[in-house]
Amino acid sequence: MTECKQNRADPAIIAKDVHLSYRSIVPVSMRAQQSETPSIRRKGRVEHFEALHGISFEIQRGEIVGLVGRNGSGKSTLLRVLAGIFEPDSGSVDLHGCTVSLLALGVGFLKDLSGRENIYLSGMLLGFTKQEIDEQIEEIIAFSELGSFIEKPVRTYSSGMASKLGFAITAILKTDIILVDEVLSVGDAKFKKKSFNKMMELISEKTRTVVIVSHSTETIQQLCNTVIWLHDGDIRMTGPTEQVMPQYVKFMDS
Repeated sequence: MTECKQNRADPAIIAKDVHLSYRSIVPVSMRAQQSETPSIRRKGRVEHFEALHGISFEIQRGEIVGLVGRNGSGKSTLLRVLAGIFEPDSGSVDLHGCTVSLLALGVGFLKDLSGRENIYLSGMLLGFTKQEIDEQIEEIIAFSELGSFIEKPVRTYSSGMASKLGFAITAILKTDIILVDEVLSVGDAKFKKKSFNKMMELISEKTRTVVIVSHSTETIQQLCNTVIWLHDGDIRMTGPTEQVMPQYVKFMDS
């Protein structure tokens, strides 16, 4: 696996003026079609929704950052931009050539491939060699608790099973930057505890950078030393967890 090109004194993530919009087609009702042009009648209206409004921030190497905000604030969109899944309309994200993994429901698996095959695919996409994956695959399978299902297509998995596999891959095939989107709350009580303990182990390594999206105030307060509060696509507040979270909780309770 290639080494991170980042100097120890450099920020792990630099986001500068990141804008991202979604386009959607809104069907035109029969009544409205009478007054529309032929092209609009055929295709419907194109509407634009700007999910991120010029987001800028820096995250230091080894920092554990909580990303909070109500539903629709842009948290998951921002994680996907940081992971390189979405390309911003403008602005930039610099990860200094370091490896990044995104742990989120419904992301990263080919559903017709088995769990084992998806381990190899995910690992290679993260920059690991087949030999490196071979050396760790049994540990990944054991951590996932999937048993014989590891040989079955992922389309046969429940969302909880897919989440277990995704977490196991991320936890064992360790990248420089880990992005976590709500999956710490998925699974049975035993797996939740195991996942939380494994995340604590991962973030104890001072060179690993983690960004966690969670609606659990307790999770953010226990794991994160910094919080970025997103509100309607803008950064409303950022700073130490003990300063930001009381303001955020007060806002959500009002």
